Amino acid sequence: MQKSVRYNEGHALFLSMLARKEGIKRGYLSKKAAENNRWNEKYFALHQNVLFYFENEQSTRPSGIYLLEGCTCERIPAPKVSTAGKESSDKQQYYFLVIFGHDGQKPLELRTEEDADCNEWVEAIHQASYSDLIIEREVLMQKYIHLVQIMETEKVAANQLRTQLEDQDTEIERLKAEILVLNKTKERMLPFQSNQEEEDPDIKKIKKVQSFMRGWLCRRKWKIIVQDYICSPHAESMRKRNQIVFNMVEAETEYVLQLSILVNCFLRPLRMAASSKKPPISHDDVSSIFLNSETIMFLHEIFHQGLKARIANWPTLVLADLFDILLPMLNIYQEFVRNHQYSLQVLANCKQNRDFDKLLKQYEANAACEGRMLETFLTYPMFQIPRYIITLHELLAHTPHEHVERKSLEFAKSKLEELSKMMHDEVSDTENIRKNLAIERMIVEGCDILLDTSQTFVRQGETQFITVVFHHWMRQRCPLSLKHCL
Repeated sequence: MQKSVRYNEGHALFLSMLARKEGIKRGYLSKKAAENNRWNEKYFALHQNVLFYFENEQSTRPSGIYLLEGCTCERIPAPKVSTAGKESSDKQQYYFLVIFGHDGQKPLELRTEEDADCNEWVEAIHQASYSDLIIEREVLMQKYIHLVQIMETEKVAANQLRTQLEDQDTEIERLKAEILVLNKTKERMLPFQSNQEEEDPDIKKIKKVQSFMRGWLCRRKWKIIVQDYICSPHAESMRKRNQIVFNMVEAETEYVLQLSILVNCFLRPLRMAASSKKPPISHDDVSSIFLNSETIMFLHEIFHQGLKARIANWPTLVLADLFDILLPMLNIYQEFVRNHQYSLQVLANCKQNRDFDKLLKQYEANAACEGRMLETFLTYPMFQIPRYIITLHELLAHTPHEHVERKSLEFAKSKLEELSKMMHDEVSDTENIRKNLAIERMIVEGCDILLDTSQTFVRQGETQFITVVFHHWMRQRCPLSLKHCL
């Protein structure tokens, strides 16, 4: 017959007393009995990795002991209980399970009446492991050993520094003694030197003359060096380059001012007028006249701020990065230039409205406009790209080939020239189509030839109009003869 396992009952009672007084977690839990599956409320106390339970809180002797080493704890959902077997309590219960780490041992099922209390018990049982304490102790021991090693190293370093300080104190005392000896020697030599100077006044005068001549020769040499550089081609080129940059900043300031007048004195007031009850102009006409003028103004305000920041760093003037930022955004000029003739035509049509013409003259009478008309302000952006090309051309003429900005400025000039040529071609094509359409409208029955985009406008005048009319009449009356003549 197998003997029962013996254990130290006295020590177990002592631990149960500690658990009941100083346990990590204490409280009432419902425990499921293994025999009849009934739930019995017991008082549980957790001490280290041992879980005790008592009949009640005043019990001095535990009813049972569970060793939690190597076990796991997890929450489980509430079991479904039939209505007949449901307990009389209406409170919601929260269940958790203690699973022991070996076969043959049934898990311990427990429950509480509060969710927070259930979570606290599960967390406390999770941490009740002696092996975890051993691991934590090992980690702390390694940290302690590491700190001890650091402290020993600091002690050695402190001793070395203390030795060095003592050596330096000895060296300072030795230097002080040498200084005292030198001062005494100097005091003994001073009377002899003063007597020698009094005895040789000519030598004193000669020394003064030599000092004056050395200073004059040094100043003369530096004056010649500075004058030679001022007269050098490089200095002249830099002066012209700086002057070009200053003129560019002044021109950009003036251009931004004209754009702000165009937007603030004409565009925005006309937008407000178009939103009135009796608008003298429609929003579509305002958009056709001004198009993206406001965007162009914002772009050049940013560019102008960058130029002023560069001038603040004079004499170091770096402009290539500003053009690198500006170039990708200059494509908005294509749309403005392409729309320019059409915008002037829309403006001329709108001026036939007396209310609009009166309102426009009122805007043009503003002191900021200085007597200039709206057409003048709409023309300013047309010349900005060519102005940039001319400025870069002049700037490159006075920029050395080995200059850090040479390649960047040449690239910016080439891109601006490509953009200018593209804009010129588009303007020429648009203007050619517009004039051909104007001539086609003058013909009563129309002219299909002028609707062909490949037709090129040559010259405007009375002779051309008669020729086009005769050409159309011959095409209608005698197409074969016209083909033969051609």
